[in-house]
Amino acid sequence: MPSVEILNEARRAIEICNACRYCEGYCAVFPAMERRRIFSDSDMSYLANLCHNCRGCFYACQFSPPHEYNVNIPAQFSALRAQTYQDYAWPGALGKLFERNGLVVSLVMAVSLMVVMGLALLMVNDGRLFGVHTGAGAFYAVIPYEVMVYTASAVFGFVVLAMIIGFTRFLKDTGKTSVGNVDTSSLLSAVWDVLTMKNLKGGGLGCNYPDHRFSPARRWHHHFVMYGFFLCFAATSVATIYDHVFDWQAPYAYTSLPVILGTLGGIGLTIGSLGLLWLKGQSDPDVADTETNGMDIGFLVLLLMTAVTGLALLAFRETTSMGILLVVHLGFVLALFLTLPYGKFVHSIYRFAALIRHAAEGKS
Repeated sequence: MPSVEILNEARRAIEICNACRYCEGYCAVFPAMERRRIFSDSDMSYLANLCHNCRGCFYACQFSPPHEYNVNIPAQFSALRAQTYQDYAWPGALGKLFERNGLVVSLVMAVSLMVVMGLALLMVNDGRLFGVHTGAGAFYAVIPYEVMVYTASAVFGFVVLAMIIGFTRFLKDTGKTSVGNVDTSSLLSAVWDVLTMKNLKGGGLGCNYPDHRFSPARRWHHHFVMYGFFLCFAATSVATIYDHVFDWQAPYAYTSLPVILGTLGGIGLTIGSLGLLWLKGQSDPDVADTETNGMDIGFLVLLLMTAVTGLALLAFRETTSMGILLVVHLGFVLALFLTLPYGKFVHSIYRFAALIRHAAEGKS
């Protein structure tokens, strides 16, 4: 469905909701909705990204399908969210990657694995890829230090820039404000909502997910994924300090801070990704926008493979399997970061911006 139709369909549904207001206490969307009588395009983008897809409103609504009004806020807002991801992507031409995103993620994974494997075979052609390497600098015997550092720095820099530009554009267009004008209390309130996943609590009973019954499972698995990602990022950051400040080269001892953080993070990502994939497979198709399933599943599979190969590398790093496992793991890591600004991960960026605006509106 063209973007104008997606926008108008979501607007029609929320106008019916605004007249009814039965669901006013369900989540942050409805208080934000009640502050408006007219919904501009930017308002719709804001509300769609404020929606956490907890689905309680669908099962409570007397106008949901098969009623002729066809009010299906979870599915209609999901389609609109996907459109905003494309609209705010930078560079703009790469926004097209959100179309058939599952296929895009699969291709990026395959190409990344081939590139890393090709580099390893090209630069290390004397059997070291299948050798046993231990001690400081063992990983660099397989893939040279400069290749790792320069590639990671370039990709990370581009990804951060792309997401910052998308975030600031969204905040400006939907909140009519710049990052510099965000007040501290609104920012802290949004951070707290993210860290606690307040809008996935369903008033304390949890989401109506994967079906009409209340369950905290979706929130729990989101916590595993989010905090697992944070721990893995912290592990990489600490390892970077060890390497560039103290000149302590990886791999590090099993009891070292980077390894402990990375292990806990990898376990969290594995549990969370598997849980969300299972819930996705069990979810009610009548409440879903099936067009975004590929994007959701592709991202979760990529997270899962990154975590699993990282844990496998840790377990077998002193064996002849280390070289292949390192190449495969770095291939998945490269694919993950290349697709961060052009896949499901961006929902966290725009939802955070929407929560900032919601907190600011609540004080006015």
